[in-house]
Amino acid sequence: MAERVPQVVITDDGPLLVSGPVDVVLPDGRRVRSDRPVSALCTCKRSRRPPFCDTSHRRKVRGGGEEEDRAQP
Repeated sequence: MAERVPQVVITDDGPLLVSGPVDVVLPDGRRVRSDRPVSALCTCKRSRRPPFCDTSHRRKVRGGGEEEDRAQP
């Protein structure tokens, strides 16, 4: 069986989508494994579960520090 070539998709205002499974090497050298068919890697630095996206990029912080949900209904 032929090995699948990994693919990275860059999205506007969103995460990097990586075809999996994938090992992610963190800045401190630790490795995090994802066995999902597609993993979303955070690029906004707001995720509460880095390096993976938790959709925090959908929230926009207002001037007073209050968050506003930008997701479409």
